[in-house]
Order: sequence, then structure tokens, then C-alpha cells
Amino acid sequence: QVQLVESGGGLVQAGGSLSVSCAASGRIFSINGMGWYRQAPGKQRELVATITNDGRTNYADSVKGRFIISRDNAKDTVSLQMNTLKPEDTAVYYCNAAVQTLPYGSHLEVWGQGTLVTVSS
Repeated sequence: QVQLVESGGGLVQAGGSLSVSCAASGRIFSINGMGWYRQAPGKQRELVATITNDGRTNYADSVKGRFIISRDNAKDTVSLQMNTLKPEDTAVYYCNAAVQTLPYGSHLEVWGQGTLVTVSS
């Protein structure tokens, strides 16, 4: 079994910065893509940023130039540095990873429990 545990998040004023991190644990052979998604109240979950195991990144247009995703493959962690935060960034942020548990097995999509980020105006 594989678990993703997020940390960070909290309350910040508009224009401020915040960082969230996620650590994978359990039966892990390898991790392919990792990413962050978010879900605001009353809205669908949306992609924020993803990163491949060789460091290629992809960002939602709404966060380009403000957010930075990074990962540490040795520690099976992924982080999201959020700068110049806006009230519309308020959401529950979820970590996501494609995890291979066996050498020749398929990748399983695993989600964290989510961490709340609140940006006050």
C-alpha cells in the first residue's frame, strides 16, 4: 500500500507566499509523474502543476510564473512553492502520484488527503 501525506498549507494574506509538500511512503518501486491539484468550494478539482521523474514541469495557466513545483526523487517527495498568492488560489490542495509498486507492474494513481490553503484579501 502506498500513501501520500501532505504538509504545509494554512492561512496567508494576498500577495504572500506559502509552500506545501508531499511525501510518498509504503511499497514503492518507482514513481513516474507527481503533481498538485486543487479544489475550491463548489468547483471541480483542477490541475495546478505536474512534474515528471526527469524534471519536466507543466503548469496551469492561472499559476504560471507564480508557482514552482519541484521533487526529490531520492526522498519520494514533491513540493509546491506558491508565490504572489491570490484569494482565488484558496482551495484544498491534493498531491498526486503515479506509483509503480512492483518492477513489472503497472502504475497506480495515488492521492493524498488534501491540505487547505486559504488566501485572505
